[in-house]
Amino acid sequence: MPEIQNPNLQGSSPGGSGGDMRSSMMFMLLLLLVFFGYEFMSNRPAPQNQPSPSPQQATRPQLPPTAPGAALPAPAAAKPAPAAPSITAPLETTLTVENELYRIVLSNRGGKVEHWILKKYLDNSGKPLDLVQAQAAERFGVPLELFTYEPALTAELNQALYQVTVEGAQPTATGLVLAPSTVTYHYAANGVDVVKSLRFDTSYVISIETKVTRDGVPVRALVEWPAGLGDMEEFRQAGMRGGQVRTPSFFAWSIDGRQDSLAAAKVSGNNTINEPYQYASVMDLYFAAAFLPGTPEDSTVVTLHNSIDLPSNLSDPNSKKTPADVLGLAVGSASGDTRLRLFAGPKATDVLASVHAIGGDGKPDGPSLESLIQFGWMTFLAKPLYLILRFMVTRGLGNWGWAIIISTVIFNLALLPTRITMTKSSLKMMRIQPKVNAIKNRYKNIKATDPRRAEMNTEMMALYKAEGVNMYGNCLPMLVPLILLWPYFRVLEYAVELRQAHWLWLPDLSQPDPTYVLPGLIIVTMFLTQYITPSPGMDPSQRRMMAFAMPIFFGFMLLHYASGLALYWCTGNLIMLAMQICINRSHWGKEMHAMAARRNRK
Repeated sequence: MPEIQNPNLQGSSPGGSGGDMRSSMMFMLLLLLVFFGYEFMSNRPAPQNQPSPSPQQATRPQLPPTAPGAALPAPAAAKPAPAAPSITAPLETTLTVENELYRIVLSNRGGKVEHWILKKYLDNSGKPLDLVQAQAAERFGVPLELFTYEPALTAELNQALYQVTVEGAQPTATGLVLAPSTVTYHYAANGVDVVKSLRFDTSYVISIETKVTRDGVPVRALVEWPAGLGDMEEFRQAGMRGGQVRTPSFFAWSIDGRQDSLAAAKVSGNNTINEPYQYASVMDLYFAAAFLPGTPEDSTVVTLHNSIDLPSNLSDPNSKKTPADVLGLAVGSASGDTRLRLFAGPKATDVLASVHAIGGDGKPDGPSLESLIQFGWMTFLAKPLYLILRFMVTRGLGNWGWAIIISTVIFNLALLPTRITMTKSSLKMMRIQPKVNAIKNRYKNIKATDPRRAEMNTEMMALYKAEGVNMYGNCLPMLVPLILLWPYFRVLEYAVELRQAHWLWLPDLSQPDPTYVLPGLIIVTMFLTQYITPSPGMDPSQRRMMAFAMPIFFGFMLLHYASGLALYWCTGNLIMLAMQICINRSHWGKEMHAMAARRNRK
């Protein structure tokens, strides 16, 4: 196991080496509790009846309550425009727009999306991933619908049959349009006139222009991505896998170059925010739908927060049902004439880094979408680790599992000098244990509050210094693997390249090991390492507790986390076991075992 040593390495007398080791173990356990406590609290949903608005939601005025955004008033001198002729289509038709990255199926009923399929990513059934989540879309709507503050008008805009024109590559007989191309939908009736233009190129980004008027007066109509993302497969029980949990979703944004995000449970539903958004996105761990307004200074965002009841235990359809968050957005311009871009695709570093928001000069040179990949408060460690792993994969290894193993070996070899130092420090501590006990015996009858306690500590520190013993020599080798545990966890959780990445018997390194082989190996290797480690004077009951409790604790803990994380820990365990065997055969190890045997006889 990576640096988890048996406290039976040292003596059992208080303040001696055994105390140092026990202190290190307690510190390590405290660090683990903080780590997993933070993870639990960060994923714990907030009460939905009291959502916590973002600072932008709290400080900006909302739309007037009388007629919230229904229409922008015409100038005082404006005259009603003459009635426009009706423009509708006689039949419902579909078009399929395709490039190397996606296949988007559009319907002229509402000029909206039926399917948004990513060709290079698969769902749990092995089919190309559809970013339109079918179950949520059926209840809350599909991408590119229009949002207004009048339910009747919204229904009309999204159910009408639009006339379709295509510029660029023309549709084939089957309705296939190859990008780059522009598809325009037009509908007019009863004084309402709607034009929706969609421009497709060779990237994951499409450009959208919409304009809605009623009797010649602009209407604030926003473009929607209303209902989560397609990789949230917990909404369809047929796509469930063993150990799968609910997919967390987030609202993320950039305002004036400042990026931030909010968990779905904390996002208010139907909240209108007028802010200079450079981008606003709904995302989960691996995919995102991000709107990039063409004129951030007059952008409007409406947060859409719904829920669907799901079994609390996804592997048991009969378990108690609780609400699962379904997050969406509607984005547009306060002027009623909306121009924006929409990115819908994977949260891959290179892809997101190539997509930029509109900057202050009106050009797409603002902040990139790369900040949508959020490795957490240890990004400074997680991102370099991710880049190292990706470099290994792209430069010859070709597999993320082998990259995890090789990087773990490299990290452990880099720590070899500190492990040798730790062994020497433990041996020195064992050698001076009689002197430590002699000092403590001279002060054993004084109370804990007696000022002479300070004299005892001074004598002990002087002894450690004279003998060249570093009381904290064991800490660094223990802490480094634990510190790396969090970055590995975040990389495995947020790097889309690790989604469905396989290694030998593991089908997905981002999911728990379905065979439980790795957790079992973790328990066995930890136990063996502690069993062959010297135990001078260790209390037998304490030794048994540490020899059995710690391996079981770590094994069951990693039973429910990503198998890539368990692969990292198990690899470190095997290296530690091999190093302990080598240490036992060295003259340091032989001396430690001899001292342990003498103390055990006493």
